[in-house]
Amino acid sequence: MHLIITDAWLANSRAIYLSGTKLVIAGFVAALGLMLVAAGLYHWVFLKGAREGWPVVGALVKLVVKDESAQRERFMRENLDMMARRLGEMQAKVMQLESLGERLSGLAGVSPADVKVAPGRGGVLVPGHSLTMEELQSTLEELDKLTDQRVDLMTVMESRLFDQKIKKMMVPTQEPVLGGNLGSAFGWRIDPLNGRSALHTGLDFPSEPGTAIHAAAGGVVVTQEFHPAYGNMVEIDHGNDLLTRYAHASRVLVKKGDLVRRGQVIAEVGTTGRSTGPHLHFEVLVQGVYQDPKKFLDAGRHLPRLAVAAPAVSSLRTR
Repeated sequence: MHLIITDAWLANSRAIYLSGTKLVIAGFVAALGLMLVAAGLYHWVFLKGAREGWPVVGALVKLVVKDESAQRERFMRENLDMMARRLGEMQAKVMQLESLGERLSGLAGVSPADVKVAPGRGGVLVPGHSLTMEELQSTLEELDKLTDQRVDLMTVMESRLFDQKIKKMMVPTQEPVLGGNLGSAFGWRIDPLNGRSALHTGLDFPSEPGTAIHAAAGGVVVTQEFHPAYGNMVEIDHGNDLLTRYAHASRVLVKKGDLVRRGQVIAEVGTTGRSTGPHLHFEVLVQGVYQDPKKFLDAGRHLPRLAVAAPAVSSLRTR
């Protein structure tokens, strides 16, 4: 393309040659310039008309602003309604936790009054009108306080239940010989060696030599020795002045000072010491007083109803 530029008197002229690429660039620059000029004029006219209240421009501004406000309000309302529904679901879950907490508190022996917990409040959030941001924030703060209180209560119950579990594990309710038949019971009997009446201070479990002997409860081995009467003997201290004794073993698998867990194999059945045949002689002592081990073993078959504390010594004291 050739462009010839002349002055007003056609005295001077100048020719400009535009190739295809230059022509495209020139057209793009011209279009961009026109767009910028148009945008500037529109912006200037629009703002000036909005400020000065020109009839047509002012109405257009109000319409645009109103539409933007409506869209913004609709968006906020949709989000608030969605948050309100989520809040209702959270409150329903908190109610389930409260119900669970009440059941667990009974098992743990914890009264909610022992912990600073506010009284229960109404159910699922079902608002009769759309919540405002302030109402939503207030409800969230109340829910946050309530969950903190429930966490405190659950923590106390967890501690109590753990203590109960530990104490139960320290009570000798585990059968020392699994599936073993009971021989001589606790109490007065005719001694099989001298034929005289004597107090049998424990339970006998006749078993094959080498049968595993299990710890009736967790504790610390305080004695592991050979005794003239008891033979190879193990004594385990379970705390609270509670001790179990295992006698006549053929082989002992623990030593003094060992920590043993409930049900752990500590020895094997034998016939060492003052014995007429292979069996385990099992004793339970509370404050050094012989108790009937059968009462403890029978309680072990009903663990959910087992009292945490050891039976009172006075009720089990031998005559």
